[in-house]
Amino acid sequence: MDDSSSQTNPLSTNYRVRIYMVMALFSAFFAAIGVRLVILGNMERPDKAYAAVPPSVARPDIVDRNNVTLAMDVASRSVYAEPRRIIDVDEAAEGLTSVFPDLDMIDIHKRLASNSGFTWIKRGITPAEKDRLWALGIPGVGIRDETRRLYPNGPAAAHVLGSVNIDNAGIAGIERWIDEQGLQDLRSAGLNLNRRNLEPIVLSLDLRVQYALSDELRKAVTRFEAIAGAGLVMDVTNGEVLALVSLPDFDPNIPADALKPDRINRVSVGTYEMGSTFKAMTTAMALDSGVFNIHSVLDASQPLRFGRFSINDYRGQGRPLFVPEAFIYSSNIAMARMAMGVGVEKHKAFLRRLGQFDRLVTELPENAQPLIPPNWSEISTATIAFGHGMAVTPLQASMAISAIVNGGRLIRPTFIEGTPVEKRILATDVVTPQTGEAVRFLMRLNAEVGSAKKADVAGYFIGGKTGTSEKVVNGAYSGDRVLTAFMGIVPADKPRYLFLTILDEPKGLPETSGFRTSGWNAVPVTGTIMARVLPFLPIAPQKERPANPFPTMVRIAAWGSERFQPLPPEPTLPALQTVAAPSKAAAE
Repeated sequence: MDDSSSQTNPLSTNYRVRIYMVMALFSAFFAAIGVRLVILGNMERPDKAYAAVPPSVARPDIVDRNNVTLAMDVASRSVYAEPRRIIDVDEAAEGLTSVFPDLDMIDIHKRLASNSGFTWIKRGITPAEKDRLWALGIPGVGIRDETRRLYPNGPAAAHVLGSVNIDNAGIAGIERWIDEQGLQDLRSAGLNLNRRNLEPIVLSLDLRVQYALSDELRKAVTRFEAIAGAGLVMDVTNGEVLALVSLPDFDPNIPADALKPDRINRVSVGTYEMGSTFKAMTTAMALDSGVFNIHSVLDASQPLRFGRFSINDYRGQGRPLFVPEAFIYSSNIAMARMAMGVGVEKHKAFLRRLGQFDRLVTELPENAQPLIPPNWSEISTATIAFGHGMAVTPLQASMAISAIVNGGRLIRPTFIEGTPVEKRILATDVVTPQTGEAVRFLMRLNAEVGSAKKADVAGYFIGGKTGTSEKVVNGAYSGDRVLTAFMGIVPADKPRYLFLTILDEPKGLPETSGFRTSGWNAVPVTGTIMARVLPFLPIAPQKERPANPFPTMVRIAAWGSERFQPLPPEPTLPALQTVAAPSKAAAE
């Protein structure tokens, strides 16, 4: 046997050494990869920062009472960057600003050069911008699918709808209310919401009525050179608001415009001395108290004096006035005497019962506290009787008038269709049925022969009360600046709807003979609004006056050449009384 066969082969030994070396290299290589993976695993990954930024959230559609879409979600895209993955900051910043010229180059460069894991570049880009950005292929820059809010009718109902922020969360109006109803909690719980699993929010608004109200108010603001205007249409039987307009308004698709100081919701946030529209409340209080009746006569022949202060009538008759005349002529003196006859405490209690002392809370988060005299004196009662010295929101005043004419139910207004009425009744029997009928009768009389004549619409039995109040400027009433208002009801015998129109600082025109009181501007504007809106509403026009529309009212003869001629009171009613200047003590 050859001894060489037992010796080690040098070639095989070298082969094994090479194999071991290759294995060692591979082991070292994979070990390095493993170490690197461990290091990277313990680092904060850029995608962690990405995931920590929540996407814009889905919201339910908002529709009007006829299922017309007022607000909806639409697909959107936004651009983000992960600065830690940016390879060339200069190139990335130059590319982004070439696609989005409105971006600030210095700011973008600074953010891209930071060590952060995530930063937004631009929210809500167009498809064309997306294509241009993808074509550049900038490392570390991506596009994220999002949701944004679209208001297809622009500024229509803007103050009711409100707006959302860049993350599609509600910040005002019904949009904010929706979040407060639990949508924010669902998002916080991590639920994946979309339009398909969210029921639409159905508002009480009617877009047709909303548009007509807005259109006519806009024309009126322009025609009378007013600085602002506002109005609403409300169902007095259930408190549902069919339309609300406040001008100037804004486009909720551009929510930044809502921050301008003149864009407030004047109907629920603005507080105003409502002028003679308050006289409907004063008259209701006087008749309901039993101190006065429809035959009562109030001395309005001379100004009512409180020391150096005196109360006058705008166009006084210079003689005693029956209650209907006091209402038709809108006598400040007569209203002050009625309120003083009832007494300070009872006056305050009546207005409190009508919800005029408390902040009115509705679905709209924006509301205001009424401004009430801190020291309510007899002179406060005298001036508040004709709408000066106390400021409330127009929505609040509308709620009170609605309660007087609807049978005595004080119903908190709502902007959501079908909200149970029973849960919103703040008070019942705020006035007796007889008092309610008397006020409806007086409002109708005012539309026939008084300051509301220009609001009368053929075929509809309309009533109303005008109001003109001087504005407070630098702590004093200004004779040059007025707020005019008109509250109309239809039909006057069995009211269904209340119309409110407000013009802020209207100017006198040649065709109004220079007059700027409510009867010359707010009243005819409301008549035009009614003529456009009433055909949309479930009120059929009438060819003839309703038969016996006010059955329990004391009969009053037609308007005479100089004054009312009341028929003799019926035996069951108190005899005609003359009230010169009743004191608080006498009233009590």
